[in-house]
Amino acid sequence: MKLVIANKAYSSWSLRPWILMKALDIPFVEDVIPLDTPEFRPRVDAYGAGSTVPILVDGDVVVWESLAIMDELAERFPDKAVWPKDRKARALARAMSGEMHAGFRGLRQACPMNVRKQHPAKDRGEAVVKDVARIVTLWKRALDGFGKPSGQGPFLFGAFGAADAMFAPVVTRLNTFSIPVDAQIRAYMDAVLGTPAFRQWQKEAMAEAWVVAHDEADEPVIGAFPMPS
Repeated sequence: MKLVIANKAYSSWSLRPWILMKALDIPFVEDVIPLDTPEFRPRVDAYGAGSTVPILVDGDVVVWESLAIMDELAERFPDKAVWPKDRKARALARAMSGEMHAGFRGLRQACPMNVRKQHPAKDRGEAVVKDVARIVTLWKRALDGFGKPSGQGPFLFGAFGAADAMFAPVVTRLNTFSIPVDAQIRAYMDAVLGTPAFRQWQKEAMAEAWVVAHDEADEPVIGAFPMPS
C-alpha cells in the first residue's frame, strides 16, 4: 500500500491516515509531495484521484479524502479496529470525525498546523474560542463515556483509532498555539503526542527541508514544538 502525503510539518490532512496506519501497524510506503512547489500539482494529478492529498493506493484501488481512506482501511483490515467495535461508541466516533472533516474553520484558519514551533498564548479570536469549546465538549463526551472507563487506554474510545487520528492535527494546533485547556484535555493531548507514531511524524517533520509561507509568519516563537515527557 502507498500513502501519498504532503509536508509532515504542515499537512494536517496527511497526518490523519498516516498516524492511524502507523498506530495500528498497517504497513505502507509513502510518497511525500512538498506543498507550494511546482511539482505538487502534476505529481498529485498523476495519481488520477482528487486534487489534494492524502491519497491511498492499494493495487488498483485508489482512495482520497481522509475519512474515505479510514473507511477503506476499516474494510481492508477488519481486525484492526479502525472504528470502535461497540455500536454506540462507533456511532459517536463517526459523527465526531464527520464534524471534524467538515468544520472548525475558525481554528484551522487562525492556527495553521506547524509541528516545528510553539507560539505564546494570545487572543486568537471569537471563532477559535467557539471551535475549541465545541472540540473540548466532543472530547469530554467520548473520554467520559468510552475512554478510560473502557479500561483500554487514554484515547477517545479507549484504544487509538480513527477518531483520534482525525483530531490529531487539532491536538498539534492547541499545542503549537498554547491554547489553554483543563487537565483532562491536556492528558488526552499528551497521550496523542506521546504515541510512537506521532513522535516519528514530528521527528521527520523537523528534518524536512521545505518551508511554506506561514512558517515564516511574523509571530513570536517561544521554542520548539513541546512534547510530553
